[in-house]
Amino acid sequence: MGCATAFALSRRTGVEVVVVERALPGAEASSAAAGILGAQIEGHEPGEHFDMLCRARAAYPAFAAELKAETGIDVGYKRCGVLKVALDGETTGPLEGLVGWQRRAGMNAELLDGAGARKIEPMLGERVTAAAYFPDDAQVEPPVLLRALAAAIARRPGVEIRTGVTVRGLLSEGDRCLGVALDSGELRADATVLAAGSWSSLVAGLPAGLPEVKPVRGQLVQLDERPPRVRAIVFGPGGYVVPRGDGRVICGSTMEQVGYRREVTAAGVHGILRTALALVPSLGDAQLGPAWASFRPFADAPLIGASPLPGLFLATGHHRNGILLAPETGARVAALVLGESA
Repeated sequence: MGCATAFALSRRTGVEVVVVERALPGAEASSAAAGILGAQIEGHEPGEHFDMLCRARAAYPAFAAELKAETGIDVGYKRCGVLKVALDGETTGPLEGLVGWQRRAGMNAELLDGAGARKIEPMLGERVTAAAYFPDDAQVEPPVLLRALAAAIARRPGVEIRTGVTVRGLLSEGDRCLGVALDSGELRADATVLAAGSWSSLVAGLPAGLPEVKPVRGQLVQLDERPPRVRAIVFGPGGYVVPRGDGRVICGSTMEQVGYRREVTAAGVHGILRTALALVPSLGDAQLGPAWASFRPFADAPLIGASPLPGLFLATGHHRNGILLAPETGARVAALVLGESA
């Protein structure tokens, strides 16, 4: 969120931006994510949040193209479609309801039986009895996206990236935020953007009553299949399978409230693989690759925009949709920082 906001701000001439990062930009949840641009798969009901998810997804082709034009880095944007499936013994009512309201909202969605779902993704297991299909949902590769964003903002005039710097708290005088206190001193600014992900609520000096951002651990496992066979992203009960197209398949993910414990656990990996093999049994022959974990920044709703403290803006609390909402959040926060209509 910090890089995306800096990227949006750097489009305006005369704006000076400093990105403060204790490690490397995107080294936490951003680079650990699966990269699903699942506006429709994550849309649970009509309303402003769903509209925001769809706007963010619609912005991605141009966003990816702009990054590639500036850096030469292809961030792996692919409109690959997503299947949300039901397995034997499960009711199809939730899928019918999901497809129904999205079609009434004018979205591209289809309800399929098991045979129809296997026409979209032939590697689906026979336990799949029905699916909601969202052909417009897509994916990117988060680690590559973060490299491209960091490279782009580093090349733009007026942007400075400070790594290995710890923010101790906000600087405030009266009723206004004036910047941040660092280990090495103060960094004063006309506007400060809080984009610290799961650590956002640990920053000292936040205004009272601001919703808390909590870490939710997610574990993921990579499988490698040769040759590549799985084509579509598949969501099922308790997990998902994300094929990259080159043989890598990202399987996830747990949802664990364990504080800041980053361990990859035997139980977590077991559950992920059990779900993946139930969805796509042929992955049982894939080679086991790396496993990793990081923390989703959970809040009741994304915190995007102005805070109760003048001079402080928020870009955090995106939970499962941080990669999807990055360009939308960056553009909205940049507009508000500059006093423009968001």
